This record gives sequence, C-alpha cells and structure tokens, in this order.
Amino acid sequence: MEESSRRKLNLGIVCHPAYGGSGVVASELGLELAARGHHVHFFSHSLPFRVPDAHPNTFFHEVEVTSYPLFKYPPYTLALATKLAEVCRKQPLDVLHVHYAIPHAVAAWLCTQMLPPEQRPATITTLHGTDITLVGLDNSFFEITRFSLDRSDGITAVSDQLAGETLRCFSTGRPVKIIPNFVDSDKFTPELRSQSRRSAFARQGEFLLGHLSNFRPVKRVLDVIRTFHILHRDLPARLVMIGEGVDLEPARNLAAELGILEHVTFLGPVDRVPEVLSQLDLFLLPSEYESFGLAALEAMACGVPVVASSTGGLPEVVEDGKCGYLCEVGDVRTMAERAAELLGDKQKITRFSAAARERARNEFEPSRIVDTYEDFYLQIIGETSESGSPGSDD
Repeated sequence: MEESSRRKLNLGIVCHPAYGGSGVVASELGLELAARGHHVHFFSHSLPFRVPDAHPNTFFHEVEVTSYPLFKYPPYTLALATKLAEVCRKQPLDVLHVHYAIPHAVAAWLCTQMLPPEQRPATITTLHGTDITLVGLDNSFFEITRFSLDRSDGITAVSDQLAGETLRCFSTGRPVKIIPNFVDSDKFTPELRSQSRRSAFARQGEFLLGHLSNFRPVKRVLDVIRTFHILHRDLPARLVMIGEGVDLEPARNLAAELGILEHVTFLGPVDRVPEVLSQLDLFLLPSEYESFGLAALEAMACGVPVVASSTGGLPEVVEDGKCGYLCEVGDVRTMAERAAELLGDKQKITRFSAAARERARNEFEPSRIVDTYEDFYLQIIGETSESGSPGSDD
C-alpha cells in the first residue's frame, strides 16, 4: 500500500489481544495505518495475535499488572492508564483510539487527567457490540460506560444497528460515527483454496463447514454443533471449529454426545485464518448477537456463503438470499435446512459464493474505510472538515 499524503500522525491503539472481532479490527486497522506511514502504538497486556513482531512503524507497549494480595482482581484499568500516560509524556500521541468501551475508554480518560493539557491526546472510542449491549448495560458498568462515552472526543460504531442501540440505551447526546469493519480481499481470497489444504480436513466427496469465534456464550457455539448434527444425517460433511474460549469443552462434549466428534475438528487459535476459511463450502455463525460479524465477512471474502442469525448488524453484512441465509436465533433446524439447500445445489452455491466475494470486495475493502478513519482523526484534532466517505453519523 502506498503511503497516504495526509499528515503523518502518532496514534495509540488500545485493544483486547484475544481472539475476537474488536481485537482483529484494531490490529488490522493499525497495520493499515502503519503502512500509510503513521506511527502506531499498540497497548495491551499481550501482543495482539494479528500484529507481527517488529512490523514497520508499529510499537507495542505491554501493560503489566502487578499481583498484590490486597486485590482480588488485578487493577488492569489503572495499569493501562498509567502506561498510556507514560508513553504520552515521552512521545506525545495525536490520537488515542480505544477499541471496546470497557475498560479502555475509562483508561483513556484517566490518562488524559494525568497529563498537562499540551500533552493530552484526542480520544476516540470505537464500539464493537457487547461492550454496549452486554457489558455496558450491566448495572455494575452502566454509569461508567456512559461517562466514558461522554468524555470521549469522538465515538464510532461498526454498524448502523449498534450506533442506534448506543444512542437509545445511553442517551449520550454525542454523535456516533458509523465506520464499518473491513477485509483485505487480497489476503482473504478463494485463490488459497486447494485440494491439498482441503484434504487436511475433509475427504473427497465430503462438504466442509466451518465456524470461527472466541467461543463465548453469545456466539452460541453449541448451536453450530447442533446444526451440523442435523445436516450430517443427510449429507457427507465435516466441520472445522476455529478459536477457543469457555464454550470449547462444552462444544466438544456435545459433539461426542451426539456421536459426531470424529467428524468435527477443533483447531483452536489459528494464525493463518485465510488458509482455513478458503477451504470451506459454508460458514456457520448462529450468534445470539453480532454488532457486525467480521468472521462472516472474512468468510465471504474467501467466496464462502454464510448461514447466520438474523441479529444485530449481520443483515448489514450478509445479504439474505444472495450471499447466504439469515435465520432466527436458536433455529438450528432451519439453519441446517438452509445449509443443505445450498450444499445440494451446485449452481446456487456457486452463485452465492461469487456474490459473497463480490460484496466483500466492493463494500468492505480497506482503503476507503481506512480513509474514513484518517479523516475522522484529523476532524477530531481540528485539522480538517469531514469529507464525504463511507462512514456516516447516526
């Protein structure tokens, strides 16, 4: 990627490093910005899994939390705020961009309060979904979530649905900029599909389905197993489960209980996600809620149709009846029927595959969306007016 002609900024990106959409988006955005010549500082308790070591224009600051008997839980928010302030004093940041409101937006505000005005970065909070719809609405966190949003210089959300939900639930009075997630369709591509790679997961004549998530309850991983179980009765198929989390063992136990464990491969975290996704015939995402559905978009970029829940921002990503099918949350029978319908019709699945790839490339390609973030950074620090680009204000 060619460097941007815009002024080069010193940017801080705070994210969770684990296997989840917010960390993936933050990491990929930071790498795109670094490729444009900006200096990008990542902050987390461990290196985000999609950020390589010693990448040009990127710097990683590990947040270390001291264990002390007085604290039942280590005070990560305070340690993060302290690390942010330390870095800002040594090499002032223009923008501190935090992904996931709790605890990162709170830490960003604390950081600014520790610094003199001339060293304070502008703060932007990007909302990814459960930080608002689950964590933020919990009585223990509601007030601090609203406070941290009110104190952010800018707020973005990854879908129209999430922006609307934020304004409805928190009544912040602050505008929410809608900037969707993106996918590198040169990296996530059907061209990676090969019989040799595919043979590691499925035999000749078997269909290959997959799921990718952080295996939290909201992802309804057990519904992936149940859907596959119904489908497997009628079609020769295998299932690949990518990721880890609290529902990993329950999913493995359910597969064993249903007698399909030998047809399910639990891969755990995978570094080369595109090489696995591109081998699939179909992607399953039966989540309780998705603010966007980045895993679905990455599958679509690989030319893989999606059968998912009609929830949250997923209808903004997956065109029902064109790129895949959307079903009611928990309706595993309909999901299995839709999956069988696609897999059993070669012409239809070929058409859906092409449409999925085309939509990912045309609507969610990186350069326009990263342009929008750059414009928003400059707008927030008062150096430019907002240009007409893919994001919008709700």
